[in-house]
Amino acid sequence: MQELIERLKAEAGLTDEQAKKAIAAIKGFVVEKFPMLEGAVNNVFGGE
Repeated sequence: MQELIERLKAEAGLTDEQAKKAIAAIKGFVVEKFPMLEGAVNNVFGGE
């Protein structure tokens, strides 16, 4: 996931904290809309 954080910081100009919050928001959205994908989402983004 660190690679995604670094990419968000470089390409979107986000701080480390902003990038982590963006990932958490996306992760939550995907799990909410597609609960059957929760296991896959946790594998990709971590189960934090």
